[in-house]
Amino acid sequence: MKKEASYYTYEENKLMCELCPHYCVIAEGKKGRCLARARYGDKLYSENYGIITSVNLDPIEKKPLKMYKPGSRILSVGSFGCNFKCGFCQNHAISQHIINGRYLSPEELADKAANLKDYGNIGIAYTYNEPTIMYEYVHDTAKIIKEEHGMDNVIVTNGFINQKPLLAVLEYIDAANVDLKSYDQDFYKKICKGGLDEVKDNLKLYYDNCHLEITFLVIGGYNDSTQEIEALCEFIASVSPSIPLHISRFHPAFEFNDKAPTPLETMYEARVIAQKYLENVYLGNMP
Repeated sequence: MKKEASYYTYEENKLMCELCPHYCVIAEGKKGRCLARARYGDKLYSENYGIITSVNLDPIEKKPLKMYKPGSRILSVGSFGCNFKCGFCQNHAISQHIINGRYLSPEELADKAANLKDYGNIGIAYTYNEPTIMYEYVHDTAKIIKEEHGMDNVIVTNGFINQKPLLAVLEYIDAANVDLKSYDQDFYKKICKGGLDEVKDNLKLYYDNCHLEITFLVIGGYNDSTQEIEALCEFIASVSPSIPLHISRFHPAFEFNDKAPTPLETMYEARVIAQKYLENVYLGNMP
């Protein structure tokens, strides 16, 4: 289903999407980098509105959220598309391709979540692909979940979104896990096709407006230097040393399928560094 998108401008036949810092200028009939926002005439449309490709009732710890309502479960949903192009993406089958899914209106998805309360469900987690590029659907559904059902909204995101739309949706978001993929601008530019500074600024907004946890995927030979991990953890601590950090172990995937898993020794060393700055440090993707 197509729905007119929020946050774009049209002037003198130039249409610019203003949802994220890419500011894609989109030609007639073409899509933005995210694969989910397309121009038809003088309007921009969200093409993944309500298109659900993945759904599962997960433990909250799987998001991962370690310090937000532990022991609960949450209905996790995703669509397709992403505004990053990470070569190591674990969910590339849905994030880097346009695929078919089942349409569920915001009301239908909210009802589905409410009907799972007896199974320990506390709400909806928008995850799997990048949820902010299905912005209109997340906003509409989160509003219903919060106002009509009194349940929780969780977002699992790369954090690469402009601040005006972010603040508008954060009104309904209770908790977030943001992937901080590196503390090096070149890594973001070359490996993720995104930007670090915007993510850093948004982390502060998330912290001020909801419960925040951060995931850092350690990839051997790419973002595992002592200096980078020190700088990353020092930055997080400058926002708040109490923010939980999930240090996650890389496993081969997508264009990084020929890379070795991150050595366990590197993971343990990263935890030692992180614990100098942060109060709550966890290792993930570990045996």
